[in-house]
Amino acid sequence: MTDDSQEKDSKEQEVEALYQRYSRTGGWRRRTRRYFRAISWILITNIFSWGKRFFDLIISIILLLVFSPIMVVAYLLSGCSFRRTQRFGQWCVIYDELSFFTNKGMGCRIVKRLHIARFPVLLNIVKGDMSFVGPLPASPGDLSLRERAVRKRYSVRPGLISPWWIRRRANIDYGTELDLDSQYVENHGILGDLGICLRAIPAILYGDGVSTAPDEITMLGIPINNLTMSEAINTILEWLSDEGPRQICFVNADCANIAYRNIDYLEVFQGADLCLADGIGLKLGGKLLSKDIVQNVNGTDMFPMLCESFAGTDRKLFLLGARPGVPEGVTEWIKDHYPEVQICGWRDGYFRPEDEPAIIQAINDSGAHLLLVALGSPRQDLWIREHLKETGVRVAMGVGGLFDFYSGRIPRAPLWMREIGMEWLYRLIQEPGRLWKRYLIGNGLFLSRVLWERFFPKNREEG
Repeated sequence: MTDDSQEKDSKEQEVEALYQRYSRTGGWRRRTRRYFRAISWILITNIFSWGKRFFDLIISIILLLVFSPIMVVAYLLSGCSFRRTQRFGQWCVIYDELSFFTNKGMGCRIVKRLHIARFPVLLNIVKGDMSFVGPLPASPGDLSLRERAVRKRYSVRPGLISPWWIRRRANIDYGTELDLDSQYVENHGILGDLGICLRAIPAILYGDGVSTAPDEITMLGIPINNLTMSEAINTILEWLSDEGPRQICFVNADCANIAYRNIDYLEVFQGADLCLADGIGLKLGGKLLSKDIVQNVNGTDMFPMLCESFAGTDRKLFLLGARPGVPEGVTEWIKDHYPEVQICGWRDGYFRPEDEPAIIQAINDSGAHLLLVALGSPRQDLWIREHLKETGVRVAMGVGGLFDFYSGRIPRAPLWMREIGMEWLYRLIQEPGRLWKRYLIGNGLFLSRVLWERFFPKNREEG
C-alpha cells in the first residue's frame, strides 16, 4: 500500500470518528452503550445480592430447623430470655440483634454449656437484617458516619463472621478493622464469601481473639514479650534512637524445640532484649498453658512496616545472610517499594569463620542502625549474641527465611492460608525434604512438651 493510500485511509477514519462523536446517530449510540453498561451493572449487582440473600435464607432456615428444639428448651426454662441489642444494619437502618440473655437458672446453664447464646441471631438473618458474611455489626455511636470508609461498610449487610473476625482469632489482626471492611466491600462476591466461611472453621477452633494478656509469659523456659505488632515496632523505633546495642529474637515452635535441648540457645533467648512470639504453634502453646499470646509478631510481616517507618529518615539498614544473590534481591524489593529507605550494605551468609572480622568491620563502617541476620536457627541468634557489640549497630534481629521471601526465591503462603494458621503446611509442600521433620514431628513434639510443662512444671525446672 502506498503512502498516499495510507494517508487517505487515515483521514477517512478520522472523519468517521468525528461523525460517530458529534452526529445525532453517534450520540444516540453512545448514550445507548452508556445506558446498557449502567443497566448491566445494576443487574449484576442485584443478581449477586439476590443470590447471597437466597443462600443466607436457605442456610439460616435449615440451621433453625436443626437447632430449634435446643433453642425452645433453653427459652422455656427459667432464667433465659431474648436480649435485644441495637445495631446498625445496611444503609444505617437500626435493627435489634437477638441473643439469649443469660442470668441464672437451668436454661442459662444449658446456653452457656452449649455455647448457643448467639443462636437467635439466625432470626435476624431470616428477616434480612444480617448476613452470614459481612462487616461485624456495630452499635449506634460506635463509628462516626462522617468518615467515608464507615459509610462504605454500611453499604452491605453486617455479618456473623468477617475477615477481621478471622484474623483476630489467628492473631494476625494488624492494621484496623475499618480498612479490612473497606477491602471486603470493594471485592466481596459469592465465592469470596464461601472462602471466608471455610476459613471460619479453623478460626472457631483457635478460640476468641485476645485483647488483654500478661505483658510477659514463659514457655519452655523462654521469656516471651507479649506485644502486638505495633507495640513491637514502636519499641524497635525507640531503641534505634538510643545508643544500644539490643538483640531481638523471633521464637517459633522449631526455635523452642532447639532451645529445649541446647542450653546455649536457651540462654540467648533468656538474655535477649526482646523475644517475640512467631507462628500458630506459639498461640496454641499459649492456649494450652492458659497464657494467651496477643498477636503473631513475625519478622516477615514486620519487615514492610519497618521499611515504611525507615522511609525518609536517617536510619540505615544492613542485610546479612541467605544464599548468594538473595540479599541483592531483597535490596531490589526495598528500592521498588520503599525507595527512600537507606540500605548501607549487604552480604550473603556463605562465609568462612576467617571472613567474619572483615564482615563485622564492614557492618561497623557502614553506620547501620538495624542489622537483619538470616543465617537460620540457631546460628543467626548465636552469631548476633557473640558479635553484637562489635558490629556497632543499635538493634540486631535474626529473621530466618525473610530474605528468601522478599527476594522472590521462595513464594510466601497466600493470605488465606496464613489466616487459618496453615503457612507451615505451605512451606512443607515447597520444601518437603528439608522441612518434613521440623513440621510433621517438631510441631507435635513442641505441643507435647508444652503439655508436660503445664502438668509437671517442677519436673521441667529440675531437669
